[in-house]
Amino acid sequence: MNTRIKLRHLQAFVAISRLRSFKHAAKQLFLTQPAISRTMAELEDIVRCRLLVRDRSGVELTPQGAFFLSFADATLSALERGISGIGDFANDSGLHLRIGMQASVAVRVMPMVTAAVAQDTKDLRLSLVEGAHTDLVTRLRDGQLDVVLGLQGPPESMGDLSFTQIYTEALVIVAAPGHALQNRPELQKIIDWPVIYPPPEDPIRPAVRRFLVSAGVPLPPMRIETSSFAFGLSRTLEGGALWIAPQGLVAPYVARGDLIQLGIDMSSTAGPIGLMSRAGEDQTLTARLLLPILRDCLSDESSG
Repeated sequence: MNTRIKLRHLQAFVAISRLRSFKHAAKQLFLTQPAISRTMAELEDIVRCRLLVRDRSGVELTPQGAFFLSFADATLSALERGISGIGDFANDSGLHLRIGMQASVAVRVMPMVTAAVAQDTKDLRLSLVEGAHTDLVTRLRDGQLDVVLGLQGPPESMGDLSFTQIYTEALVIVAAPGHALQNRPELQKIIDWPVIYPPPEDPIRPAVRRFLVSAGVPLPPMRIETSSFAFGLSRTLEGGALWIAPQGLVAPYVARGDLIQLGIDMSSTAGPIGLMSRAGEDQTLTARLLLPILRDCLSDESSG
């Protein structure tokens, strides 16, 4: 290995490659733009080739840069996992699994999973992080998470990740009890109401858009774009608004009668929910432990 390559070279290269911007990468790494530019120049001098090129649209990887990125990324991820593992040994805390989860998984699945872990695997410590798809897969790539549970993202966000499907989940439209559409649910009429709608970065948005287009329904003009579960629930319970959400996210509130699900068939929006991990690695201990627990919990849910 070339001993001239330092950690700061790899951090700068990976950050610029992901963000496609020297400016944003410098901000993320708490560097000045001249400093990060010098660091990249040093790295390109060491490897004796151009890794990045700038153009009007931003920063692009050269073929050599694209090849080198996977190795630089894997090196940083491995180092992060090693540091985390040392911390676990020092604390004598047993096995530590760091799980990222999207909101519908947090509501529907993880309570059952954590109960099963507490009963059957007492020396296993879980750290759970809830978030949006983009943030969670970034943390997964950085080695801050071992796996992510949630809806499979678009192809461009999954290129260096593997995905194991566990179940499928459709979207539903919910409202507060007594809503005017409760007894006469007509999809075309949702545009007459405020609609809590997934933002562009939410992986369910394409499915929602396809569903509406196929039904000849335009984008709701009074839509509120957010992935916030807390806001979606609070605003819907106030009355008047409609909420397009994953079924598992709102099912407990529908079951208790806090929300009502409109009788509109959205089965065509069903998407794969599963376990995401870093591609190119052997199946992690996390995956080997989690998959049977997840499947057992979902099997018990279905039979119950």
